[in-house]
Amino acid sequence: MDPKIVTMMALGFLLGIEHAFDADHVVAVSTLVTKNRNLKKSSFLGIFWGIGHTTTLLAVGLAILTLKLTIPSKLALSMEFVVGAMLVLLGVMVLKDVIIKRIHIHSHSHGKGSHLHLHAHQEEKTHAHQHLIKPEFRSLLVGMVHGLAGSAVLILLVLTAAPSISSGLFYILTFGIGSITGMMLISTLISLPFIVTAKKFENLNEKIRTGAGLVSVGLGIVIMLDIGIGKGLF
Repeated sequence: MDPKIVTMMALGFLLGIEHAFDADHVVAVSTLVTKNRNLKKSSFLGIFWGIGHTTTLLAVGLAILTLKLTIPSKLALSMEFVVGAMLVLLGVMVLKDVIIKRIHIHSHSHGKGSHLHLHAHQEEKTHAHQHLIKPEFRSLLVGMVHGLAGSAVLILLVLTAAPSISSGLFYILTFGIGSITGMMLISTLISLPFIVTAKKFENLNEKIRTGAGLVSVGLGIVIMLDIGIGKGLF
């Protein structure tokens, strides 16, 4: 194989790992692992994010490289705006989960009057929570959205560096493998504080989860304002 191709693939893998450490990626995955109590499952969530991310990049890359399409700047900005909105949604979901599980408001009637009674709710170990969307599938979808947002810049890089369609797709694949590797490491490391504090330090666990939710909402709003107003999407 041409040494230039090998160098490009190696660079793609390393850039994929670096790409996984983008702030919006890290924050999104932190919201996905907040409820996990198992290190292996957290690692798999990172892998599923990477698979979704790579799948989108390959699909968009194949269309652009074969059909010679271009991604309009407005569309590229719109996809980045969607990422911001997604971060807000993920953060709100975490905050809502914390509030619902930890605080219960009961209205008690006492004679002629009534009052609201607040108390902390301890999560039962035997409680089996039914997810409307499985965590793995949610992580896959989040990765796919991130892949759409990052496709414009990556494909432009591939078009200028890859000598052929096949080498371009292979570059995207190695980039994707790098992002899967990087996100697996990130999700594993990020989940550690949630796992360690889940059983013995419930108050601290709640604060960490709340922090993750607030950061996600905050970053999402910043991204939407930057794309919508700063970069002139609207």
